[in-house]
Amino acid sequence: MKLQIDVITLLPELVLSVISAGITARAHKLGLFELSTYNPRDYVDDVHKTVDDRPFGGGPGMVMKYAPLKACLDDISAKHGRGRRIYLSPQGSVLNQALAQELSCATHLVLLCGRYEGVDERLIINEIDEEISIGDYVLSGGELGAAVLIDAIARLIPGALNSNLSAVEDSFTNSLLDHPHYTRPESINGLDVPKVLLSGDHQKIKEWRAKIALERTQTRRPDLLD
Repeated sequence: MKLQIDVITLLPELVLSVISAGITARAHKLGLFELSTYNPRDYVDDVHKTVDDRPFGGGPGMVMKYAPLKACLDDISAKHGRGRRIYLSPQGSVLNQALAQELSCATHLVLLCGRYEGVDERLIINEIDEEISIGDYVLSGGELGAAVLIDAIARLIPGALNSNLSAVEDSFTNSLLDHPHYTRPESINGLDVPKVLLSGDHQKIKEWRAKIALERTQTRRPDLLD
């Protein structure tokens, strides 16, 4: 069963750009996943299409209102079922390869993209299953985070890559960073391709790559080894 991804967003064009080129576009054209967007402005009746309001307690910025977002979720449920509901938020669990792999095996994901100061907390409490962040920084909204998440997931769906080994050997898949890669020519500015890669001895190449991956991880990201 193919993966259905529904995204609630005020800027659908930002999210849909992820299927305009590259591996995600290929996976989408192959029918490995479907992507639909829902704009909260389509679920309000006032002339200004109001989806935000001032926060109680004062302070800068605006907060996305409960009702339009709930209406989006209800519409999605009527069409595709409830799904696994994710709010893209800097307060969420940081996305990693293991989580991307888990989500790639799902059949239905609902991604909520916040804007302004975020969304009414009661929607998160009542309707959202989990919050995911793509890093310890703040973006203007959740759309780019959703695009990153979709890309990370789509490339792991069997058939998305020309070789499934490409995903298996990626950085973080085995808690290690990837080993370095080389291609022709064999020498550039005095830097030569390691001789073992030219040896044709696949066992030695495998051992060298594992050794270098471990050394690189110890130097650059020792936290992964913890």
